[in-house]
Amino acid sequence: MRGWFPRISRGRPGRVDDRTSAVRPFWVGHVRQAVAAGVVTVAVGAGVLATMFSGSSGSSENAASRIVPPVRVPAAEFAKLRRATTYTSIPAAPRDPAPFAVTGGLVVRPLTPLVVYAGPGKPPVAVLPATELGGPTWVPVVQSSPGWERVLLPSRPNRATGWIYTAAADRSRLDTRRSTYLVRIKVGARKLSVYHGGRPLGTWTVTVGAPRTPTPTGRTFLLALLAPPHPTYSPLILPLGFHSDTLTTYGGGPGTVGVHGWPNPSVFGRAVSHGCVRVPAAALRVLSLIPLGSLVLITS
Repeated sequence: MRGWFPRISRGRPGRVDDRTSAVRPFWVGHVRQAVAAGVVTVAVGAGVLATMFSGSSGSSENAASRIVPPVRVPAAEFAKLRRATTYTSIPAAPRDPAPFAVTGGLVVRPLTPLVVYAGPGKPPVAVLPATELGGPTWVPVVQSSPGWERVLLPSRPNRATGWIYTAAADRSRLDTRRSTYLVRIKVGARKLSVYHGGRPLGTWTVTVGAPRTPTPTGRTFLLALLAPPHPTYSPLILPLGFHSDTLTTYGGGPGTVGVHGWPNPSVFGRAVSHGCVRVPAAALRVLSLIPLGSLVLITS
């Protein structure tokens, strides 16, 4: 059931929880494939995109002719664009058009920093970096257009999206895969469920945000896997591509919402956190094996 996580190793510090203790992500440099786990490589290398959308060379040529080219971004402008990370805000990013829809599982990873646009042929709004919190950046695709993919961003505001140019000339800069995992969190019911290929792997009673610091709703994704060097409440923390709607910062960090364990089981089934989702140990073990970029759907 393991996805494309790299092995856990020491990295630079990050911050994603509703407690004040420091959290360090641990990573090494390469990504492991796990075909046996149901993870399928969709496209690698240049010139593959056209075959994903058609069955004949003629229709491929027609699709290529309809591709809207990206706006040129000079090096000086590229350097000034904000990096789309959990620490930044991208006000010009378009909002998710279907925040409660399930995707087809397509996820992408920039192998080099890629420009993020407001839409095909529209102005740039940010740069999606190749790494996030010390590990590879994987984001889910929520909409496709010839030569373009719309992805969820890890930045504020919540439900921020952006378009990346994925035509044949740029495919070598992008790793594309498909995750068969889905995490559903029902805030009102205080339940978290994990599905693999549509099959339920388990449902657990969890802790959600308190009324004054609620857990945000919508579709987001698993952003990273962090391991505190000296854990006080959870051996692993999984930050999401969401932030608190009421806290602009917490414990010196950007107010990122995450999923993590908790040593006291009496909190499960209650709404008492600062927005994070606290889960039992069994749920944390399953979640820790899910590939980065996999969809997390949070509903009320």
